[in-house]
Amino acid sequence: MTITDTHPEAERVLTMLLRQAPVWRKLQMLGELNHTANQLALEGLRDIYPQATEAELQRHLADLLLGPELAEKAYGPQPSQSGSP
Repeated sequence: MTITDTHPEAERVLTMLLRQAPVWRKLQMLGELNHTANQLALEGLRDIYPQATEAELQRHLADLLLGPELAEKAYGPQPSQSGSP
């Protein structure tokens, strides 16, 4: 993989460090990446559903991550659609 905005030497060093990182650190970084992605998704959902409660936003996030059908099986039907687009 080539990162186009990164100097080749910096990319080489980054690749070397990632390869040398212990499994626990790689898993920790993956968890942090997932957390950040979820937070960004929630911010987008807040823009779409400005009146939604935190619980409603979490349920919308479940729809995004799992798909509506599986999210409904796991969490039940969507709560009232406050702030629906």
